[in-house]
Amino acid sequence: MPIWRDIRDDIRFVLDRDPAAVNPIEVIFLYPGFQARELHRLAHALWRIHIPFLPRALSHLSRFLTGIEIHPGATLHGRCFIDHGMGVVIGETTEIGDGCHLHQGVTLGGTSTQRTKRHPTLGNDVTVGAGAQVIGAVTVGTGAKIGAGSVVVGNVPEYATVVGVPGHVVSFYDPGNETVLRLPDPEHDRLEILEQRVFELESRLTEHEYPAGHDADAAAEDAAPASAPEAPSGAGTPAAN
Repeated sequence: MPIWRDIRDDIRFVLDRDPAAVNPIEVIFLYPGFQARELHRLAHALWRIHIPFLPRALSHLSRFLTGIEIHPGATLHGRCFIDHGMGVVIGETTEIGDGCHLHQGVTLGGTSTQRTKRHPTLGNDVTVGAGAQVIGAVTVGTGAKIGAGSVVVGNVPEYATVVGVPGHVVSFYDPGNETVLRLPDPEHDRLEILEQRVFELESRLTEHEYPAGHDADAAAEDAAPASAPEAPSGAGTPAAN
């Protein structure tokens, strides 16, 4: 049956992506991400045929058991590895492609209160780092990577790496020749400019305090701590008999 084939593929995907996974039995019983994924399969199937209450009850049970909340209306199109998983939230209109990898603390959330598409769409083979937030009806392209702690509020191109708050693209991966193209980093450039400016200001202050021609020995004496007063002659010597 297709359902058993899909579950088998999920197990293999976990074994491929997690070097700590030892065997299928361990994945089935000890991996909350796998358990949440399979409970969502059932909840989503009931949701699609408009069964009331029960899909949300299964979602609530899954959150209680695994710490992972997946709305039964969310669509997971294929294999999805939720690594560790604690604190992961996946909203109702989220769509996740095949081969995606989500780490702990990830939120795929929405901002609208309208009953419309308001959650992200992830393409195939997307990786979302720990604590990252992808908010709104944005599209994350195939093969993209979202850095840990990033906040993404706009579309992400295919094979791009996004970091920061708000998220911005810092590199592209070319699957054709397996190379990574680094893009200019405006934040890094700005920090370098600020560091150079601080160095220039420190140099000017030094020149103002010790202008050209100032005796270096005198400057050293000014900077040195005052020496202790010389003891009067005869002090500390034993009295003559």
